[in-house]
Amino acid sequence: MKKIVYVVLTGLLLSNILGCSKLTETPDSALVAEQFYLNEGQAVAAVTGTYRKLYESGQSLYNSLFQIGVEMATDDYEAGPRARNAHVRAISNLTHDASNDRMEQLWKQSYDAINASNVNIVQIEQMTAEQIAPETQIRLIREAKFLRALHYFNLLRWFGAVPLVTQPVETLTPEELYVSKASEDEVYGQIIADLEDASGLPNYQSYADNDKGRASSGAAKALLAKVYLTRADWTNARALAQDVIDNEGYALFPAFADVFDIEKKNGVEHIFSAQFQGNSGYQGNSLASRSAPADIPGINGDYADALHTEGGLYASFAATDQRLPITFTTGKTSPVDGKFYALTKPQFNKYYDQTVIGNQGQSSVNTPIIRYAELLLIYAEAENELNGATEAARNALNGVRSRAGVRLLDAGSSKDAFREAVFEERRKELVYEYQRWFDLVRRGATYYVAKLHAAGKNNAAARHVHFPTPQRELNLNPNLTQHPDWINH
Repeated sequence: MKKIVYVVLTGLLLSNILGCSKLTETPDSALVAEQFYLNEGQAVAAVTGTYRKLYESGQSLYNSLFQIGVEMATDDYEAGPRARNAHVRAISNLTHDASNDRMEQLWKQSYDAINASNVNIVQIEQMTAEQIAPETQIRLIREAKFLRALHYFNLLRWFGAVPLVTQPVETLTPEELYVSKASEDEVYGQIIADLEDASGLPNYQSYADNDKGRASSGAAKALLAKVYLTRADWTNARALAQDVIDNEGYALFPAFADVFDIEKKNGVEHIFSAQFQGNSGYQGNSLASRSAPADIPGINGDYADALHTEGGLYASFAATDQRLPITFTTGKTSPVDGKFYALTKPQFNKYYDQTVIGNQGQSSVNTPIIRYAELLLIYAEAENELNGATEAARNALNGVRSRAGVRLLDAGSSKDAFREAVFEERRKELVYEYQRWFDLVRRGATYYVAKLHAAGKNNAAARHVHFPTPQRELNLNPNLTQHPDWINH
């Protein structure tokens, strides 16, 4: 079997080590690339290792990098008192540029994960029936395509046109190293093709406990519905969302608190999540520590991610909204002295793990990437754009509102009013789940800038609906070009 050689792609050192583990556990060992793909167990381990690139320890993509590299540039978040990195504070203040190191990490880590998926697809396709059961072979290839599509979807939304690479990087030739950007339509075409193939994955209910959290047919269809929504393809977005609602077996948890209950992970509402298991190889959810109070004895939080109060998010919740005490905390009781400490302003609380009070860096609460509540809101938005605020659109929206315990939306809303109602519901339902920047920018530059200016972030400009192509990548790859909106900025 040919040895896989990983090389630099536009400044990215492509890792040649993947974790060998159950999806929700830290690997006990690692396998080097030339040992992979000799049997079914190794193929499973290779794909499992690629999932881990979503949420590895440190500032990995779904383990805080989204927050500090993207969400800070919205009306709802800001760099907290203990966010000392100048690059993070620049994003929060909308003064970032192409030299920002968080942009580099978004780019590098995404292409690292894409290359790992490319390797998995090519190598597993070459395995024989003696090495791997055909049904497992097909499933693993489809999982790898799902993950590749997810990363490309993020890259497109962040950077606009990006290089499209669908084969493993194996040589140091200029043809492989110096990849030009593909058009957005070309990359979206690949995303759609990958997700259509991944839609043939098993239903999530068929997975054994050790495999809970892997990509499923419902995850692929739901993500594809979101891709179509982002492209304003309302017909396909509604059709895919309806398919998931009717056929995949998801539902809302009875209580909003259940979504973030570590005993109910990968449950009926969790379509796809970043998996965390604290005290297991340092794979805790760092958002818990980043948002936890820093000045309460025994809590030991970092308070690096803060609510941007001028945006009005907290004030927008009804006092009776059941999401309010789960999403935010206004004070906590110290485990050291038993006293209650009130906070000067609300802080995020979704990922706070009561089982590790003094060490929130080891929180085992998963971060949802897409869940059923969002799928209902995707359906409601698409249906409204097609047919107005119909009963079907209202029912989908009101399913989310009913669970929250807030007033249901009555008949008679205009299309414009209902659109805003859906966006506000997304804002409240999906706080601190890496959704706000994407929602703002898909409404366009005028909408994004108006929202940020209204929140006092007056540096926001039209170019901020994309992030600049990292300068380091431009320096290393002569065939890359800067996004047009960021030239001379």
